[in-house]
Amino acid sequence: MVITIFCTILLFGLKCSFSSTVTHSLLYFKTSSTQVPNFPQFVSVGYVNGLQIVYYDSKTRKYEPKQEWMKKITEKDHEYWDRGTQRNLNNEQVFKVSIDIAKQRLNLTDGLHIYQWMVGCEWDNETNEINGYWQETFVAPRPEAVVTKHKWERDGEAVRAKDYITHRCVDYLKKYLRNGESVLMRKELPLVSFLQKSPSSPVTCHATGFYPDRARLFWTKDGEELYEGVDYWEILPNHDGTFQKSADLDLTSVPHQDWERYECVFQLSGVPDKNYRLERSKIRTNGEDGPHQHLHRHRSGCSGLLAVAGVVAFFIMRRRGEKKQKYL
Repeated sequence: MVITIFCTILLFGLKCSFSSTVTHSLLYFKTSSTQVPNFPQFVSVGYVNGLQIVYYDSKTRKYEPKQEWMKKITEKDHEYWDRGTQRNLNNEQVFKVSIDIAKQRLNLTDGLHIYQWMVGCEWDNETNEINGYWQETFVAPRPEAVVTKHKWERDGEAVRAKDYITHRCVDYLKKYLRNGESVLMRKELPLVSFLQKSPSSPVTCHATGFYPDRARLFWTKDGEELYEGVDYWEILPNHDGTFQKSADLDLTSVPHQDWERYECVFQLSGVPDKNYRLERSKIRTNGEDGPHQHLHRHRSGCSGLLAVAGVVAFFIMRRRGEKKQKYL
């Protein structure tokens, strides 16, 4: 039996759409688990604009920076890392107890269990808009979660969550942006390639190495954006902190002489559009009549942080924000 307990405190979500505004995000993932081989029982990671900045787990029990510029935080806040370590030590115990509570309510004993918490905020540095979730209710998709819903509502969690999102979270986000300005505020254009597995396969426009992730990739014909015969894939992270994105175009019914009427367009906020005309001679393929260029890509969805078979969603908290961790 596999049970996953989700406390999703992120109504604005992990966006897969393009926005012309300059938006920055601070996001934390906290995951507690039982009986997961070779994985710490508790892990906490933080991201700014999709770039990991901090890490803690129940094996090291130490809150640590993942970017060199994050070390600047102690210039004005000498207790930052010690305070973060203590907070995560407390969270580790709270999450463990919450899993035990959920197991009791669901009448479960053995098996793999996961409790995941997401919290974060978005800030537009042009309009100063803060993305928050203004609904004042929690959603319990299972009867067993109603007790938790009522408890959190009585305790005023919604008010505390809103306060966190509009004040403390954004204040820290701005501080991180100042410390990591040379990394987080940069703009990098991608390497764009045309790829095709076989002569009958769709042609893929693959852009990799761009930053930030507020980008858009799409196909056009004679300058008009295409919506049919096209598969657009979400933005994925690269190991070096940059991002990649792909768009597939089905050309099986298009004569070869018309292929050059198609272009792949890459858009990045604040940078002029880059157009790449489709030329058959530039397509890299796995086929027998060209250079063998093997392509390996992951196509996971925006919600694919954890993919577990037989998942039972115990509780969904449709809020963003956090004052302190709460037991279920």
